[in-house]
Amino acid sequence: MIKNIVFDLGNVLLSFKPAEYLDKNNYPEAVKNTILTDIFASREWFMLDKGEISTPDAIDAISKQSSLKKAEITHIFDLRTDLLFPLDSNIKVLPELKKRGFKLYYLSNFPLDIFAEVRDGYFFFKYFEGGLISAEARSSKPEEKIYQLLLEKYNLVPQECLYIDDLEANVMTARKFGMTGIFTDGSLQISKDIEAALR
Repeated sequence: MIKNIVFDLGNVLLSFKPAEYLDKNNYPEAVKNTILTDIFASREWFMLDKGEISTPDAIDAISKQSSLKKAEITHIFDLRTDLLFPLDSNIKVLPELKKRGFKLYYLSNFPLDIFAEVRDGYFFFKYFEGGLISAEARSSKPEEKIYQLLLEKYNLVPQECLYIDDLEANVMTARKFGMTGIFTDGSLQISKDIEAALR
């Protein structure tokens, strides 16, 4: 019986689509591709997620290997919270699930500094019992360690957990632990999938 529902944040409750943002703001195609490759797909970006490097150090390291100027890289990093916005159609399920007695948690890959802004800036975090981000765990999804740490931190029984993520690899790891998994593929209507899984 499902008692706990664990949510990924990016593209489940918060939109995070850098390519779309750059397109909407008329970045030239070549510049856009360089930003996506040199920043968002960089080793340093993933190190930030795992809490292994600070933002200033990440900017310094990227600037040494990218054709982008350091000021341009810093500007993109400053835009990170602009890239994030709530997916209201998905967020509205949180209070409904809470009223029905489910305990809600988050499990997400996030740098510490940005997560602090997001957590303090969005009201919907009040619905969560708690959660874990990759920079705190020093492990990022789909690595098994971060899932194990969440389960241990809140004494969760995997078979009583429903896990929701927009990346299939992350859902597969959750299922390895015995959780019920939902792969959303970035859906803006996750309520139907949740209800189907709860039946």
